Amino acid sequence: MDLKTKYFGLGILGGFAIVIIIFLLLFILPATGLLGTTTVAVIPVYGEIAYGSNDTTSVITPDAFENALTQAENNPSVGAIVIDINSPGGSTVASDEMMKMVKNCSKPTVARIGESGTSGAYLLASGADRIVASNSSLVGNIGTIITLTDMSNYNNKTGIKTYSIKSGEYKDIGANYKSINSNESKMLQTIVDNDADRFKSNVAANRNMSKSEVDKVADGSIYDGQQAKDNKLVDNVGSRKDAIELAVKLGGLPSTYDTETYSTDNTFYLGLTSQTNIANTLNRLIFK
Repeated sequence: MDLKTKYFGLGILGGFAIVIIIFLLLFILPATGLLGTTTVAVIPVYGEIAYGSNDTTSVITPDAFENALTQAENNPSVGAIVIDINSPGGSTVASDEMMKMVKNCSKPTVARIGESGTSGAYLLASGADRIVASNSSLVGNIGTIITLTDMSNYNNKTGIKTYSIKSGEYKDIGANYKSINSNESKMLQTIVDNDADRFKSNVAANRNMSKSEVDKVADGSIYDGQQAKDNKLVDNVGSRKDAIELAVKLGGLPSTYDTETYSTDNTFYLGLTSQTNIANTLNRLIFK
């Protein structure tokens, strides 16, 4: 073998070695955590918080969120997590579940509120270690609501008649073919008040606020970023980049870090259906 052939062979081997090293550095070693914690995970929370959708609204579900959060927690190269929120809220139960997931996360968390982080979405954000909102972000709207539609007058004018055969006096509570009576109103008001109290208690505990401080901002008011900071609802006013850099600091990451977005895409496009039962109303609208 002459020297030319020998060096050519060594060059090929060297090229393969370089390719393997690059592959290890880019794909294998980061996943093993051998390079240390060098990554900030970004988990989007965009759209309505719900278990599903009966219209063409984009939603994020607890299952999709939990899947992304678990992946980020199990990745040894991830040192901190940013919850990137742009949501008006949604389901009471779903918002509460997702808040608890964030609160129980084993890694430092920063909630970043973009255009909107209100109602159930703010409850979710409150579970994070820190909250960052932009100056023009919409924040707060703490409280609960049930929205009912009374179509009885319209039905009477058009001659539409609806008959219900029910097992109990309140089985058709919230149905749109009849007016709500005083007993039903009291029943639903109690549910709303109880949920509002739980909402406020969670915010007080998560944000280290007194009951009076939370009561002051829990009338459904919406605040911009600076107002929210003044009322202790967020920690910093800043950009998405500021939120990521805060996560880097909390996670003790190096100045040269990576970001990785974990998908929570779970958009539903289902046919329109009528909402005439109270279960749908309570589950989907109470934190909106």
